[in-house]
Amino acid sequence: MANLLFFVYIEPMLYIVATPIGNLEDISGRALRVLGEVDLIACEDTRQSLKLLNHYGLKASLIPFHSHNMKKTAPRLLEQLRQGKRIALITDGGTPGVSDPGSYLVALAREQDVKIVPVPGPSALSAILSVSGEATGKITFAGFLSPKGGRRRGQLKALLERGEGIVLFESPHRILKLLQDLHSLAPKRKCLIGREMTKIHEEFLQGKPKKLLTELEGRTKIRGEFCLFVMGE
Repeated sequence: MANLLFFVYIEPMLYIVATPIGNLEDISGRALRVLGEVDLIACEDTRQSLKLLNHYGLKASLIPFHSHNMKKTAPRLLEQLRQGKRIALITDGGTPGVSDPGSYLVALAREQDVKIVPVPGPSALSAILSVSGEATGKITFAGFLSPKGGRRRGQLKALLERGEGIVLFESPHRILKLLQDLHSLAPKRKCLIGREMTKIHEEFLQGKPKKLLTELEGRTKIRGEFCLFVMGE
């Protein structure tokens, strides 16, 4: 009897997997299953991702994918996908492709008709809106504004003129400058700051820009990642 060879076609798949923004318990069962099954995980910082994987006893091949290497690494990942590999894309926290380099890989994968599967979950954007009590009208998500003062101020002015709610991300090194610009341009707009959301030192601060600025300026050191919701008029 002649030997028969069977070939099993494995459809290339790029999973966009949301991971916790702080509390490791926030990850979904589906996300854990996917991370345990894929051939490769593309992540921002392998050290951060290993904390999550080790916590749940998952073993995986990791490849760094961040803003400094994305144009060099993306073609390598696409080649892996063309070979039938299944790859998960994750960030240090939250949903990939939202104000991070993940969108670059997703766009290239779409151009080549790679199947892209979202595995939704934690998001700083939805977290801040859910506790604001004001997420009822039109809201613009602007992510990180420019680190350059003049350009940042121009971007903020244009956003404020729309009169809608605005969600921004900011680092601890630039949050005071952002609040100073906000106080200058829209001193009466109510704001909500979420700092270190879902983490041990989670904190929410609410008030007009001057109040928030005074609160943070009075601290010896400003730590943590910030999400700012500027409420609509």
